[in-house]
Amino acid sequence: MRKIGVVYGGCVQHHRTYTEPKYNQYIKQLIYLPEFADTPLDEFGVLLFPSQLHQGLIDQAKDKIRNFAENGGTVVAFGPQAHEWLPGQNWEFRPTNFWWWLEKDAKSGLVQTMPEHNLFEYITIEDATWHYHGVFYPPQGSDILIEAEDQGAILYIDKVSTAGSLIVTTLDPDFHYGSYFMPATERFLDGFLPWLAKGSW
Repeated sequence: MRKIGVVYGGCVQHHRTYTEPKYNQYIKQLIYLPEFADTPLDEFGVLLFPSQLHQGLIDQAKDKIRNFAENGGTVVAFGPQAHEWLPGQNWEFRPTNFWWWLEKDAKSGLVQTMPEHNLFEYITIEDATWHYHGVFYPPQGSDILIEAEDQGAILYIDKVSTAGSLIVTTLDPDFHYGSYFMPATERFLDGFLPWLAKGSW
């Protein structure tokens, strides 16, 4: 099992999500973001960065984060990324339709592009379907697992930009689970965290 460090921003939503026993069992340590610069990372195989972290502090930490990936570590990033702090993110903002599911013949616009990938032994496309805030255009050679119908990656794995792996998604399951709403986000975390701990991407 991979040892996962979650870089915790201090907000109540993150605290509720990552201290929930069924999720906390997969986490070696919560690392408080303002203390990240002084935290040794040698024991971790994965660093997970929740959605909606303080961007200024992330920018200050990006060299250490990239070094972790260059040394073979896996970096996971949840949520919108207006600043490029990981190589090759290529973020594009899109207006968010929070209420698409109330429309006639509702379609989220998300499609599963690599159904053979082993992540989908743990989650379904429905478990990864709520609203989204934008898309990525990742580097050539990345595995795009979920994308928007009108192009752009929603969840991808980049094993070409560093010696490690970057698992990046515009989805923000930790914020919504921690806010006590959006049932799909609980199902997503129920599958994603055990898959991440197993480390078989």
